[in-house]
Amino acid sequence: MNTTLKVISLLLSYPTAELQKEAPALKAALAKDGALGEHERVSLGRLADDIASGDLYDVQERYVLLFDRTRSLSLHLFEHVHGESRDRGQAMVDLASNYADDGFAIDAKELPDYLPLFLEYLSVKSAPDSAELLGQTLHILTTLKQRLKKRKSVYVHAFGVLETLARGKPDEERVRELLGMPEDDPSDLEALDRVWEDEVVMFGGNAGEEACGPDRLRTQMRAAARKPSDSSPISTA
Repeated sequence: MNTTLKVISLLLSYPTAELQKEAPALKAALAKDGALGEHERVSLGRLADDIASGDLYDVQERYVLLFDRTRSLSLHLFEHVHGESRDRGQAMVDLASNYADDGFAIDAKELPDYLPLFLEYLSVKSAPDSAELLGQTLHILTTLKQRLKKRKSVYVHAFGVLETLARGKPDEERVRELLGMPEDDPSDLEALDRVWEDEVVMFGGNAGEEACGPDRLRTQMRAAARKPSDSSPISTA
C-alpha cells in the first residue's frame, strides 16, 4: 500500500473526532514510510496538526464551506471537467467499473470521483500505475492548489504534495481554462439548496451513513449562517 496516498486521502476527508485523534499516528506513518522528502512531510504535518488542534465543529464547518459549498473547490474530480453534462455520468460509470475490476469495493456514500476515494484506490495500485493515474488529474489538482493558495487555506499543503507525487507537469492550457472559470460564493444559499436537492448516487452495496449524517448536516446548517472563512492562514511561499 502507498501509505502517503492513504494518509492524504484521510486528511482530505470530512474531519471527524477519530481523524483528530489519529493525526499523530498519521504523521508517524508518513515518517516511517520514507516516501516523501522533508518538505513534503512537514507540509502534510501542518495540515494534520491544524485539523487535530481545532475545535471539531469549526474544522468541519471550514471543510463544508470550502469543499461542499464552493463548487470551484469541489473534491469531485469530474465536476471540473464535465460539469453537469451527460459525459460526467458515463465517466462515473467507467471509473466505478475500474474500481470493481480491481476488486476495490466502494462502501461509502460518495461518488466514484470523490478525490479521497480516488486516492484510497490509488494507494493500493502499483507505484507506476498510481503515479500515471494521478498524473491524469494533475491539471485539476494544480487548479485546486492555486485556488486554495489564494484563499490562504491550510489544505493547500495536500495538493502541493499530490503534485509532487504525480511526477509530471500539468497541461498549462487546461489549468488556465479551469482557473478562468468563475469561482463560487459559499454564502449563496440558493446554490446550497441545489446541492441538497441532488441526492448522491450509491455505487456500493454497503453505503454508509456517516458521509451525510446528522453531524455533517448540522455543520452545513451552521455554515449557512456564517460568512465564508478559512481559519489558520499560512504562508505558502
